[in-house]
Amino acid sequence: MMQDYSSEFSGRKVFITGGSRGIGAAIAQRLLDGGAQVAVSARSKTEDIPSGAIFIKGDISTAEGANVLAKEVLETLGGIDILINNAGSARVHLAGSAGIPDEEWLDALNLNFLSAVRTTTTLLPALKESSNGSIVNISSGGPNAFMAPLLHYGAAKAALNSYSLGLAAELAPKIRVNVVTPGMVITPGADEIRKVFTDAMGVPEGAMGGMVPLGRMGNASEIAEVVALLTSDRGNWITGQNYFVDGGMGNIGRK
Repeated sequence: MMQDYSSEFSGRKVFITGGSRGIGAAIAQRLLDGGAQVAVSARSKTEDIPSGAIFIKGDISTAEGANVLAKEVLETLGGIDILINNAGSARVHLAGSAGIPDEEWLDALNLNFLSAVRTTTTLLPALKESSNGSIVNISSGGPNAFMAPLLHYGAAKAALNSYSLGLAAELAPKIRVNVVTPGMVITPGADEIRKVFTDAMGVPEGAMGGMVPLGRMGNASEIAEVVALLTSDRGNWITGQNYFVDGGMGNIGRK
């Protein structure tokens, strides 16, 4: 008999950063399908945002921006039970790590690590009021994340992983904190990055999918399903974990 998950998030209030497209939008749709009230943020609105989600324009690249956004989130939702830190981006530097300018190292830390710290810190008092608070940070474990052209991005995500594990220990048992690390997933942002690599290597865009033991790249909805597990009552005894959802890519980028 199939389990009915259509109401497992009933009454839960969710906020997702970077929820305008790709994995963030897929997570929003999955939690909406489970009955949650969902707000998503990004710098601009897109057509990929699920129709049932509340869009809040915001910029979490500064502490002030994060504070303003958090205030609006709480005013809109009236509280928060689940926080998904998904915002992030990367720029490829094919010349290698030595060619990455200092400001891009700082930008990578800002966008992929400190944005999550700021958002979590500002919303933590409200999360502590929830009867079942949960945080999921979206990391990265694609085969290119820790290669020289993206080393600034990989280093920022490594910082996010370390922060998440420490936060899980600090906030237990009141709030659960986990990480989901996607492998090669089909999203607009990831597709753009892969194209830079495949163009440079002179191979077809679909060639990287052949590296995955399960024979294909993943879909954003498959990442969203793992997030749903971790934030639902089914994941009530899971905290401080990093779930790799990568089609069997193994230890690539896990250090």
